[in-house]
Amino acid sequence: MRRLHLLQAWAVLALGACAGASLAAPQIDGRQVRVPAADAQQFLAGQLPHRQDMLGGLAEVTVSRPELAIPPGTRMQLALDVAVAMAGGAPVPMGRLELTSALRYDPAQRALFLEQPRIEEFRPSGGGQGLDEASRGLLNAWLVDYARKEPVYRIDPALAAMVGGLDVASAGVENGQLVVTFNQDIGAMAGAMAPAQAD
Repeated sequence: MRRLHLLQAWAVLALGACAGASLAAPQIDGRQVRVPAADAQQFLAGQLPHRQDMLGGLAEVTVSRPELAIPPGTRMQLALDVAVAMAGGAPVPMGRLELTSALRYDPAQRALFLEQPRIEEFRPSGGGQGLDEASRGLLNAWLVDYARKEPVYRIDPALAAMVGGLDVASAGVENGQLVVTFNQDIGAMAGAMAPAQAD
């Protein structure tokens, strides 16, 4: 059964590679799966806006307009527009939130999530003096919950079938890409399936 799954994964990945940028797939490089920042940006754009209840339903935080960047170092950058609705009212724009974060890979969900995110800057809508204590507390609570539940990138099912039984050595950012390193050579696994498929 696992051999069949690997054959199917290899076939879909090969088709994706031939289909052009519209069906871009993560890059396989030895033990690593590499996701360009532009692909992660596209994934996030499809997930947002995202609404999340806070304070037992007394507030609702909405985030939109994601802008993902991967500068030198070990943390990615993510900027988001934030709006808050109180007690069922209409969302009121708060401003533009900029955060940095490491990454973790969840094998069960085949997805990358924020890890130890940190608010770096907040630019209030219409100008202002930044976050007051209550607003910062609300955003920090939202960020913890968001990082736990919402992926910044989910691996496509074909590739997930290939790496499903492998252990994860690490996840992070490198050279402008999101990178997951597994305990086996994925490229060799995919290449070994090609002759078998032709038989």
